[in-house]
Amino acid sequence: MNLNLNKDINSIYFIGIGGISMSALAKYMLALKKKVGGSDTVFTPVTAELKALGALIDGGTADISLYDTIVYTDAIKPDNKQLKLARSLNKNVIPRGKFLREICKNFSSVTAVCGCHGKTTCTAMLANIYFSAEKKFMAHIGGRDLNFSNFYYNGNDSLITEACEYKKNFLSIKADTAVVLNTGADHLECYKDAEELNECYRKFARRAKTSVCLYGAGCDSSVTFGLQKGADFSAKNIQCSGKGISFTMLSCGKTLGDVSMQVYGRHNVLNALAATAAATVDGIGFNDIKIGLERFNGVERRMECIGSFGGAACIADYAHHPEEIKAVLKTVKSIADGEIYVIFQPHTYSRTKNFFAQFVSVLSAVRNLLIYRTFAAREYYDDAGSALTLAAAIKKARYGESGQDIEKFLKHVKEQDIILFLGAGDIYYIAKDFVNK
Repeated sequence: MNLNLNKDINSIYFIGIGGISMSALAKYMLALKKKVGGSDTVFTPVTAELKALGALIDGGTADISLYDTIVYTDAIKPDNKQLKLARSLNKNVIPRGKFLREICKNFSSVTAVCGCHGKTTCTAMLANIYFSAEKKFMAHIGGRDLNFSNFYYNGNDSLITEACEYKKNFLSIKADTAVVLNTGADHLECYKDAEELNECYRKFARRAKTSVCLYGAGCDSSVTFGLQKGADFSAKNIQCSGKGISFTMLSCGKTLGDVSMQVYGRHNVLNALAATAAATVDGIGFNDIKIGLERFNGVERRMECIGSFGGAACIADYAHHPEEIKAVLKTVKSIADGEIYVIFQPHTYSRTKNFFAQFVSVLSAVRNLLIYRTFAAREYYDDAGSALTLAAAIKKARYGESGQDIEKFLKHVKEQDIILFLGAGDIYYIAKDFVNK
């Protein structure tokens, strides 16, 4: 399907509009002065924000015959009533990933960021860099940047977007600059095996005019980044503190300058290097890159301090893959003075089952651990991949499914301790409610 956003669409309805990506796309259509409506099963601050911008939000009861185009997320089942009706009415019906591809055509250049870990953070870093460089651009971010939220738009020169691997959606995008942060296995329910996923990463990189890839990741790369000496963009003098992280940026071994960022963790040095490489490809100078990286305050649910309980700092992070959890734990250990308490909510039964041994290995290193009930997302119950089964496999782990369970788990916390709420599901909102009480 080829859609001209300006000529073919006057009104558009999003089934699943409350999703972080879908809501950003809806904001773009509102910016183009289109009539926008949408449905979701849960009303959140995201849907409230869209409503304030002029979108018509409902729980699935709207008359979709009033809209010429229907966009739906991959989480929507084929038997969804609105989706079936839209197809019977011969509407323009398009999945989110392919709709993003059509949006890309409205911009002179597209920078798309993929990878198992870090793409939201890297995309948000790029948004701050482009803003500092006074570029005319749109940012489509798979999380809420603390400066821009999940969307920013001031012109059609450049589009910065995440490119999601789920169901090979990222292959729908033909990027001018393709950023491959890493090639770790994830979403294996959509791929035959890890090698098929890695080949898709390589294909994504090959199709771009310029590819920016992690050094040693196995992609055919125009530009590389990494902490090794052979990388085109690298870093030295890395210093971590309670205030953030600082380092010296290098290009082909030559010093560009020093950067001090307000985020934690050596993994964010890699994200910053990838963003620097992509911005340099697009002609942005190091001074603007430095300003952008240093104005970046972080992303909601990425090592975000959401308050305190019993005097202990509460930090929320989106980590839901074993490697992400490992990185977060390493970062927190470097800044913690006391005990670390972890409440982890598994995200989907399939991911837990596919990486069961890795989850057990990583989480077994946590002394104070509560496994919270699984966030099923689009899936049906599977005991082999349930939170309860995971908790039973880890010595000293507790299982919980309520605020009371969390409170009992945290009854011995002290002021110098850190409490981590980890997961990509509703644990974030549960944690914020818990902390606010």
